[in-house]
Order: sequence, then C-alpha cells, then structure tokens
Amino acid sequence: MDPEILRKLEGRLGAKDARARLKFEADHEAQIFGQGLTFFHLENWYSARSIIRKALKATGLYGRARRNADRVVVKRNDLTFRNLPSAFHEFTILHISDLHVDLSEGAMRHLIEIVGPLRFDACVLTGDYRGQTYGPVETAMEGVAKLRTLIEGPTYAVLGNHDSIQMVPRLEAMDIRVLLNESETLTRGDQRIHLAGIDDAHFYRAEDIGRAALNIPKADFAILLSHTPEVYRQAAEAGFALMLSGHTHGGQLCLPGSIPIKLEAVLPRRMGAGAWTYRGMNGYTSVGVGTSILPVRLNCPPEVTLHVLRRA
Repeated sequence: MDPEILRKLEGRLGAKDARARLKFEADHEAQIFGQGLTFFHLENWYSARSIIRKALKATGLYGRARRNADRVVVKRNDLTFRNLPSAFHEFTILHISDLHVDLSEGAMRHLIEIVGPLRFDACVLTGDYRGQTYGPVETAMEGVAKLRTLIEGPTYAVLGNHDSIQMVPRLEAMDIRVLLNESETLTRGDQRIHLAGIDDAHFYRAEDIGRAALNIPKADFAILLSHTPEVYRQAAEAGFALMLSGHTHGGQLCLPGSIPIKLEAVLPRRMGAGAWTYRGMNGYTSVGVGTSILPVRLNCPPEVTLHVLRRA
C-alpha cells in the first residue's frame, strides 16, 4: 500500500473506516465462492476464459464476438418526471459503465473516438474500471484519465465490484467526484436536484443507501448511482426518482433478441439491460463499454447512454 494513498483515504473516510475497508477488500477480492449477492463468481474462476473461448471457437462465433465487443454505440434514453425542477428540463447525463479498461482495449479506443462530439451537462461513471477483481490498478486509471480529458463538465463516479478503494484518490485527482454513500447537490439558478452514489453493493456489500440519502430533502428530485441494479427495492423505498447502474453487461453473450444466457446479478431479467420502472422509480441498467473475462459480445453491443431529463 502506497503510504500517500493510505493518507488520502484516511483523510477521505477517516482512519478507522479506511483501514477497515482496505482489510475487507484484501480478504475477499479474489474469491470464487461466497461473499456478495451471488455465491459463485465466474470472473474469478481461472478456467472460465479458456472454456468460453473454446466454446465460441467451436461454434464459429469467436471472430464475430470479438469484433462486436469493440463497437460501442451511443443510446438515448428520454425520461419524463413531474417533480423535475423546470430549470433542469432537458438536463442531459452521459452514462458510462463497466470500462474494464485492461480487458477492453478495442472498446476503449472506439469510446475515445465517439465521446468528444457528445453534448451533455454531466457525466456519471457507474463502476468497474479494472478488468480483474484484484491486482494492479495503474492501467485502469491511465485509461480513465485519458477518457476524462475528453469529458467536459462535472463528472461523478461510484465504485464497482472490480474496483479497489485505492482508486478513489486517483479518480478524484482527475476531478472525478467519487460518491461513497454520499450525495451532491446540483444547482441551476435557485433550483436544485441531488445526485447520490453508493459503494459496491454486489461483491463487497459496502452500500449504505440511507447514509447516501441522508442530506436529501424528501420532496426533492434525486438520482442514485449504484454499480449494480440489485438494490432497486431499497432505492425505490428511499424515494429516488431515477437509478442508474451497470454491472450486468446485459449478459454479454446473448441469444438473438438480446436474451441473456446468464446474468451475473440477482434481479428480474427485465432489469438486466436498458430502461425499466419499479414502484414509480425509473431505472436504467447500462450493458457497459467493456467486457468481463474475455473481450467478446454476442447480440449485446457495448454502449454509452445519454439520459435526457424532461419535466412533465
């Protein structure tokens, strides 16, 4: 552990909480069984990469799957809310998720090409910057830094199950505000909305939605960033109008019609990709830019999303 990183984390979280989070991460980051919301963590299984590659080659789909993984598309999601302040009508959020920088070089190159011309008011990153759930973070941080130079305006982030708490000082040095069970208030004139973010809720179970929402007045419009959509019930109960997530990769390898063969998440399949609603709360699950285990995709193109907020 770099002493300077430790000092910054202790200043950010407090000495006790920083050391506890680091210890928890070191104890669990490479586990295959147990820990988190799912019992079996495929991405940490040593043989998974070889098995998936051989299966795709046997079916003649490997080349196509590799090409598909690099072709990032831009999606648009229009949302209408009755309680959105009028000053935020047509407020646009660029949503980028699951970069997995060191496993997704082709997708990162394409992303760099398409981000520059996009127009938006704020950018949010919903976690998983590193390819593995353990190991060095330098390559991932270099990729995020290169992307950040192309993003104009405020940028907010949360951590995913592939991320280390040690990334926080590095991300914030890039002028990316990392929300660790915290919230920020965005203002336009005398009107405001709130953006909250939680620590990873899938693998590390470090989320605290109550704490993230603590300073948000009940009547105000609020958005929650969570790497995984699996906490949708708690988010709706806390009164969030919109929840933005990633994590699932939309299944990554899907049958025709974008039907996932497997979702690495505990939630209804309709919430595994794209827009959805739950008890009055709107949600969106990005299929992400990068890939897990191998840089392959079928019937599930990588994406970034422009969410356009409108007042009803």
